[in-house]
Amino acid sequence: MLITVFTPTYNRANLLPRLYESLCKQTFKDFEWLIVDDGSVDDTKDVIEKLKIENGKLKINKQFPLLYLYQENGGKHRAINRGLKEARGELFFIADSDDWLPEDALEVVARQYEGIKYDKAFAGVAGFDAYPNGTRIGHGNISFDVLDCSEVDFRCKYRIIGDMKEVLRTDVLKEYPFPEIEGEKFCPEELQLVRISKKYIIRYFNKVIYCADYLPDGLSSKLRKLRMDNPISAVMNYAENNEFSVPLKQKLRNSINYWRFRYCINRCFKQGQSKLPILTWYWNILLPIGYAFHLYDLILIRRGVE
Repeated sequence: MLITVFTPTYNRANLLPRLYESLCKQTFKDFEWLIVDDGSVDDTKDVIEKLKIENGKLKINKQFPLLYLYQENGGKHRAINRGLKEARGELFFIADSDDWLPEDALEVVARQYEGIKYDKAFAGVAGFDAYPNGTRIGHGNISFDVLDCSEVDFRCKYRIIGDMKEVLRTDVLKEYPFPEIEGEKFCPEELQLVRISKKYIIRYFNKVIYCADYLPDGLSSKLRKLRMDNPISAVMNYAENNEFSVPLKQKLRNSINYWRFRYCINRCFKQGQSKLPILTWYWNILLPIGYAFHLYDLILIRRGVE
């Protein structure tokens, strides 16, 4: 099949039916829905079983394969790695459990992919996200119809800001699995895209293909604490971002954040410090600023501000 719609989920049983309904309404049918439950303790499994029964009652032209897998809680990035091992689709479309797809989303993806399918320079395609009210997420120079570039250039050269929905080749994503670091349960998805940018470009197109509902208890709402609790992944991301030819302002920000979260690493300094990515020596001048931000983060966390 062409597309694997992949959903990593954790205690989102009440929201999964909304995503399921949006998949049932898709005008494009050559897809599967693969769910990895990352250790939920609610009734996620029961809800999925009911959806499987309901899916089995649909007419043949509306049915789609639905596979549910359970694993011990290890974080979204580990769930994605597991999903990539099981996916049967040529493309991998990550749809979080609290979001949903417009009716023509998969059809638009398939049509855009057809234009680059046989060009191995492309990792895949990407469209825009929208808020539940339909407002497009992102701003900048978004007057383009189609833009072929790396993810890093899209953000830094063309300066288009906002979440995009990348739908990438499954085999490309398998080349760049998320690092699974002992003791950490969060890894920025940007890290995978940055690594892909070293070898591949993406076809960006100017259409909304995803509706994102940023809930108060979602990952996006607590990024500071997530990076503090999972600092190795954070510093890897900032260090590898700095390897690209990006604007000086971005390099300064990456370097400050590198030191900001590097100070959160204590448990692995002795055993793994040599394995941590390092910045070019002259960025050490920003260490005091990073440390100041680190202290500020600690104050905010103590006050309960995530």
